[in-house]
Amino acid sequence: MVYSWRSLRNLLIMRLDNIGDVVLTTPTLRTLRENLPDAKITLMASPAGSLVAPLLPWVDDVFTWRVLWQDLGRLDFEPEREWQLVHTLKQAKFDAAIVLTSFSQSPHPAGLVCALADIPLRLGESKEQDVGTLTHAVPPAPDEIHQVERNLRLIEAVGFQVNDRRLTLPIPPLPPTVAPPYILLSPWASCQARTYDLERFAIAARQLSDKTGWSVVVTGVNKDRASAPPLLEILGNRAIDLIGTTTLSELVALVAHAQLVLTNNTSTMHIADATATPNVVLYSGTDRESQWQPRHSPSRLLRRPTDCSPCYAFTCPYDRQCLDISPETIVVTALELIEKFYTHKIF
Repeated sequence: MVYSWRSLRNLLIMRLDNIGDVVLTTPTLRTLRENLPDAKITLMASPAGSLVAPLLPWVDDVFTWRVLWQDLGRLDFEPEREWQLVHTLKQAKFDAAIVLTSFSQSPHPAGLVCALADIPLRLGESKEQDVGTLTHAVPPAPDEIHQVERNLRLIEAVGFQVNDRRLTLPIPPLPPTVAPPYILLSPWASCQARTYDLERFAIAARQLSDKTGWSVVVTGVNKDRASAPPLLEILGNRAIDLIGTTTLSELVALVAHAQLVLTNNTSTMHIADATATPNVVLYSGTDRESQWQPRHSPSRLLRRPTDCSPCYAFTCPYDRQCLDISPETIVVTALELIEKFYTHKIF
């Protein structure tokens, strides 16, 4: 049987990283649905990435799997588990697989699994010499391009027409316990090197709250609770503590209805871009701005230039000098942003 990209009936999309990485696939998923209205589209994602599933109307199914080649030492080497993955994909009888990767990742481990699963068409961006794991190996884009464009460039290479390059997410109802106006403070990140000082974040949020009259909704995951007391003490009665209590859908609603988002370079930044919410981002030197920054929301990125950037490190040996930003700078930047964004004075 001859397969073509324009006549797919059963398509697998592989994006096996974190929540933010899956949010950045939304223009690609939307484009594939527009081009393949009758196809079944399955997203294969990590346990964290799969949390985005309720917000992806373009996807018919989500297959959750923690793959060995994306793991950071948590998984033991168990060949039986890897063969189970091959068997599961083979049973699904996919026509094609599209492997979405960042600039530093190889598509070939995923391509090999898909080849062993007899998936006829296999698309990925490859810096390496292709050894047969992919049927369509697209030459690499420059490292500096934005991840959204990297994803879209891949599907454009096999003929899919892209009509809209923006991030989008459906906006769920706001939790009844919260009412605007408020500042959303998301002060944690998945790694130490991208996390701005919590107490300085709290000072900035408290000063903004005092100046605007807006409350401060604080979000995070359960493990963030242990480091939260000093931050919540500084915020005092201005804080609405939702740490570890919201689903991802509720977080999207909270971001969408906020007057302002304060966050690190993390998934909340991408959600704010998708909902066009004004945001101030403490953007560490771990990554180039051009690769991940918000593109369509009112946004300001704050960081200090350092010789070690971009380091792509999980932990910083230099006291995160790139994030040595004063709370006063955050406040001034945020006030300038919201005064420019809103057409009438709201505080």
